Amino acid sequence: LESALRAQGIFCAQIHSRSCASCRFRLCSVTRIPHSLSPVPYRHPNIQSTMANFEDVLKDTIAKLAAPGKGLLAADESTGTIGKRFAGIQVENTEDNRRAYRELLFTAQAAWEQYICGVIMYEETLYQKAADGTPFVDILNKRGVVPGIKTDKGMTPMPGSPDEKITHGIDGLADRCKKYFEAGARFTKARSAFTVTDTLPSEAAILEQTRYQALYAKIVQDCGLVPVVEPEILVMEGSHGLQRSLEVTEHVLATQYKMLHDYGVKLEYTLLKPNMVLPGNDSADKASCTKEMVGAATLDVLRRTVPAAVPAIMFLSGGQSEAEATENLDAINRIDLSKPWKISFSYGRALQQSALKAWGGKAENKEAGQHAWVHRAKLNSDAVFGRYNPSEEGDENAKESLFQKNYTY
Repeated sequence: LESALRAQGIFCAQIHSRSCASCRFRLCSVTRIPHSLSPVPYRHPNIQSTMANFEDVLKDTIAKLAAPGKGLLAADESTGTIGKRFAGIQVENTEDNRRAYRELLFTAQAAWEQYICGVIMYEETLYQKAADGTPFVDILNKRGVVPGIKTDKGMTPMPGSPDEKITHGIDGLADRCKKYFEAGARFTKARSAFTVTDTLPSEAAILEQTRYQALYAKIVQDCGLVPVVEPEILVMEGSHGLQRSLEVTEHVLATQYKMLHDYGVKLEYTLLKPNMVLPGNDSADKASCTKEMVGAATLDVLRRTVPAAVPAIMFLSGGQSEAEATENLDAINRIDLSKPWKISFSYGRALQQSALKAWGGKAENKEAGQHAWVHRAKLNSDAVFGRYNPSEEGDENAKESLFQKNYTY
């Protein structure tokens, strides 16, 4: 009865005490309200989906992405963002230099595929080729690494709340995903971000951004691609403490999974890319906050909010130093509590910073850059198993903070 009423655009406005004798469904007075005005999207039991056409592809992709001990390389920096990285090593931001750097990562002789299951790429990179003419997608596939693609189109200030952001990229997404699939991509990523203060994020921003993630996830699944859902709480920005970060992260993730359910997203073919629970950079808590405290707070939130159907959780680094991101990942995996999902990493800066510095844009430093990045990947793989050894670091640069206020990709 409820489904039939809603299918006609009928919304329950007031519930009365009487009920149907045969099914005990509580009868109600009804008011006709268009679905578009309903505050919460309703998941119809017969929601249409083309995902079944790609069931075998999705199963194969998620099996590779959830492989034990492996994480994601986030090499999806936009042209502007990679330009900022290059500026730090005095390298010109040209297409040829961007291609050469990504080739350095993808063609390392060491067996980095032992530690990395997938690579998230920017659209330019998805269609690029190595110097010998081999498409990057083919290089990754030959190593058994899944090619992925960033799909969002960035963020702008939220109307009425300029300190918060809203994500763009839904328009034309289905058509773009069909092209990405044809090009060889098998998973996607879209990022939403949430500002943390004593009063933010607002409920409006939480609903808007989690709805974006759910709609994005539904669209890409229907195109045969596994969505990485990324509702990032900007926990490192501000003076809030660990407890405030925990509260906000828990609320956003709880809302996110309700929204994914409402939109009919199949969780078995998704990944979550969340932040760790950390105090703000200007917080009085920061100096006394240990990796064990971060691990406990983060795992508490995940166990309260993330369904067991999700195959894997791949943390973002969010401005932590390379060493700090690895230490905290290791601390989470060392906790002796039930974890129904694989807990791993999807790092960009925290996998690449040492490699960038070692390379420096010079051809003669290519092998040094490759060694640095594969070594970093290996340490993070160890952290996935909870066996990271800090004595293997060997590079003081790994402790350098990568935090940037108002960071954009």
